[in-house]
Amino acid sequence: QVQLVESGGGLVQAGGSTRLSCAASGRTFGSSIVDWFRQAPGKEREFVASITWNYGIPHYADSVKDRFTISRDAAKNTVYLQMNSLKFEDTAAYYCHAGKSWGQGTQVTVSS
Repeated sequence: QVQLVESGGGLVQAGGSTRLSCAASGRTFGSSIVDWFRQAPGKEREFVASITWNYGIPHYADSVKDRFTISRDAAKNTVYLQMNSLKFEDTAAYYCHAGKSWGQGTQVTVSS
């Protein structure tokens, strides 16, 4: 089972940008679809974006379309989530997911 480690995030001003990384260890992503989800306090975990590892085909939630970009680097076995034009409502813990594996989460806090 692949192990996922997220990094990036932190405190960002509204309108700003940040990039999250999800690195796989133990094995490669293989033919997985790799997702980003997020969970704000008191809310359910929601889908943010996904990418097919083999072909790099992205898919986005409507709430982040045109602001976030998901990408992958096969050489580094890493998936990225570039987050631009951040809004207060993007504040959440962000989780990387592939197959049965979840990362530990990384916090993104957007200040107004």
